[in-house]
Amino acid sequence: MYDLIIIGGGPGGYAAAIRASQLDAKVALVENDIMGGTCVNRGCIPIKVWTKAALSLRTIQTADVFGIKAKIDSIDFRTIQERIGGVTKDIRMGMVSLLGNYGVKKIEGKATFKGPKEIDVAGISYKADNFIIATGSKIDTPAVPGLEDALLDSDQALSLESIPESVLVYGAGPIEVEFATVLACFGCQVTLLSNGRRVLPMEDQDSNQRLTQVLRENGVTVILKQTLEAVIPVKKGFECKLAGGKETSIIVEKVLCASRRPNTAGLGLEKAGIELNEDGSIKIDECLQTKVPGVFAIGDAIGKTMQSHAASAMAVCASENATGQNRVFPFNLVPRGAWSFTDVASVGLSEDEAEDMDIETVVGEFPYAINGLSMAINDTRGVVRIVTCEKYGKILGVQIVGPNANELIGEAVMAMQFEYTVSELASSIRVHPTLSENIVDAARDNEGWALYLPKQ
Repeated sequence: MYDLIIIGGGPGGYAAAIRASQLDAKVALVENDIMGGTCVNRGCIPIKVWTKAALSLRTIQTADVFGIKAKIDSIDFRTIQERIGGVTKDIRMGMVSLLGNYGVKKIEGKATFKGPKEIDVAGISYKADNFIIATGSKIDTPAVPGLEDALLDSDQALSLESIPESVLVYGAGPIEVEFATVLACFGCQVTLLSNGRRVLPMEDQDSNQRLTQVLRENGVTVILKQTLEAVIPVKKGFECKLAGGKETSIIVEKVLCASRRPNTAGLGLEKAGIELNEDGSIKIDECLQTKVPGVFAIGDAIGKTMQSHAASAMAVCASENATGQNRVFPFNLVPRGAWSFTDVASVGLSEDEAEDMDIETVVGEFPYAINGLSMAINDTRGVVRIVTCEKYGKILGVQIVGPNANELIGEAVMAMQFEYTVSELASSIRVHPTLSENIVDAARDNEGWALYLPKQ
């Protein structure tokens, strides 16, 4: 009998096991595949190797502005794959070692519930007082006629040893944006297609417009408000039939689809009394607990924001609740991030979202274009925007488009977590020259006393 059994060994399950063990719980972790889940093996980490390779190439190609002229002799994509394999292997080995160090029992196999306090793995029954479901997500291929023959899913894309001449990326979320950016950098003719009105639909309109411009400047064709209706083989690849706008078709070598859905099928959830939402995600309350007392769910399995850092943060909350605490998970403090040239990151409410809630807002912003370090490194595209409550100066949300946005957003998360007012943020100090100064300057603009912007 265990105090806690965790189903799934990705970032969420791994963090949950360690945190529960730190709280003196007897813990087991069940994994049906290799440790690390999608993030380590087929997601965040592999794509970051690709992104770093693309950024290195881009740095060399644009180095002439600093007086450096260089020639690219060749690009060995097998070396990129070897790098991915080495990094992911090292991370997996570290995970397994640390779980052992904390005394977590690792059980290999697929778990299915036999009841609210019992699971079966390979014919063996395991019981626990509490469970955390951290089964992640899986590829969700759209039901488009003819797509299967042209399909390049995200797993396959990360294993490429040569770059297709042309690709249609279907979708406009963070994963699709990153793939589009990397492929275009390596010379692929990329079209990003979405039936939505904007790239990164969860982000505000200003961030969307800036990112769309950056994508187009980097050679990506962006087509919005259109749907992929059918894929037909032709001599030079596949003709993609489009509907809903001016474009009627496009011929490409491959169609990349990277959308995902919660991986909750086949777990026997109904036997435990666990309820699902219409999209297959697990229903949970504000404490990440399902309808069944003692059974929690985290990460991609609950839908919402499918990013690794969200799963890891939920893991800590769920483990603490499973061991006797009563923590409410702060969904409003989960930052969102997308990697491109340049990055997009945000946390909290946009101006429009706040106004939809009838909150009177003040917005301050500061452009990268007049930041000293941005100018020095020749990367001046972007802006920091801070949305606050007009009455109290409470920080409601922050949106960043620009280099290192995914690092800088952490400052905003901490400011919101500890309930800084925008006045307190505006009076804080940063090293000069750094990109972090943009956050302070945006806060000062929100307060009406930006030092480095024209008088209004």
